[in-house]
Amino acid sequence: MWHGLLDRTLQRLIVDGRMDLVFPDGTRRRYGQGTGAPITVRLHDAALPRRIVLNPELAVGEGYMDQTLTIDGDDLYGLMALVLENRGRGRSAPAVALNHALRQMLRRVQQYNPISRAQSNVAHHYDLSGQLYDLFLDEDRQYSCAYFKTPQDTLEQAQAQKKAHIAGKLLLKPDMRVLDIGCGWGGMALTLARDHGVRVVGVTLSREQHKVATARAAAAGLSDRIDIRLTDYRQVTETFDRIVSVGMFEHVGVPHYREYFTHVRDKLTEDGVALIHTIGRKTPPATTSPWLLKYIFPGGYVPALSETMAAVERAGLWACDIEVWRLHYAETLRHWYDRFMDRIDEAEALYDARFCRMWRYYLIASELSFRLNQQVVFQLQLSRRQDAVPLTRDYLYGG
Repeated sequence: MWHGLLDRTLQRLIVDGRMDLVFPDGTRRRYGQGTGAPITVRLHDAALPRRIVLNPELAVGEGYMDQTLTIDGDDLYGLMALVLENRGRGRSAPAVALNHALRQMLRRVQQYNPISRAQSNVAHHYDLSGQLYDLFLDEDRQYSCAYFKTPQDTLEQAQAQKKAHIAGKLLLKPDMRVLDIGCGWGGMALTLARDHGVRVVGVTLSREQHKVATARAAAAGLSDRIDIRLTDYRQVTETFDRIVSVGMFEHVGVPHYREYFTHVRDKLTEDGVALIHTIGRKTPPATTSPWLLKYIFPGGYVPALSETMAAVERAGLWACDIEVWRLHYAETLRHWYDRFMDRIDEAEALYDARFCRMWRYYLIASELSFRLNQQVVFQLQLSRRQDAVPLTRDYLYGG
């Protein structure tokens, strides 16, 4: 039964390209029109056809991690690209549609993130060994989309350009008070305090990030200007001239969007400005991959602009500028993947081979989500006053 259901599902899903599937009993089936390089997938567990039909994204990811699903030549990139290119052309199957419908029903429950749950979700990912992140991030440990002005930019250049672009939108003046929501390992706080003379309160729920960011501020002689707190943004009581948040909004959860932007509004001074940098989707609201929720980002979700701006509107904030970055994150992730693979032996020494397959799956899936699955990055410049920022973007580009 499940063998036949998987066969029919793939017949409807894979039209362009070519995939050969070897079932656990040795049966071989071919899908697609035969164009492009063939991808051969082998299933080694009799339970896999059923699991893939019922929950394809989770089952394929786990199968790859556990090596009950293998790909000739270990061409994981080719397999994911093949599936996403066909999905991007609107191809699906009843089993896939049903799975997505069930996920849609559960998404608000999965994204419920009170403070206690938010702390455990953050710890799952960001309290991994700092040595792991040193393997693939830039020297400043920027774990978010870089800004590539040219394809030749190094990762370090592109991350510095990202921080400079954000600082420009914040319109900083010396001694302004800045709140950094989700400050990571402190790179943005260090840049803003050192290069722009502001005072930064950074908040994180990761004990590892808090420790590293605090130590970095002290080593830079900036402890008097940078205050890193192990706390939730909802527990901060002061007001600030500027608020910046880079790569944190993806962890807020749809049920908390209005709460989040209300806190942004209430924590801004009357003429204050906020810059929210987040992964987003070109499509209407959807759901998060169950594999990603289980193994990488519990409680995570990539928002649509429509549901984000609805919350901004209800909070009474002005949207002064909305910028959409398209392929910048795909390029960032490609750099991260190449660096990770160059040092994968070190990663395996830190964890094990299964973890490395999981991390490789995560980085490739993420890159292809930006290349082929309509993910982007949104930068929202928000304020309480209509005239809080200049009326054109000339101040950013020297025009």
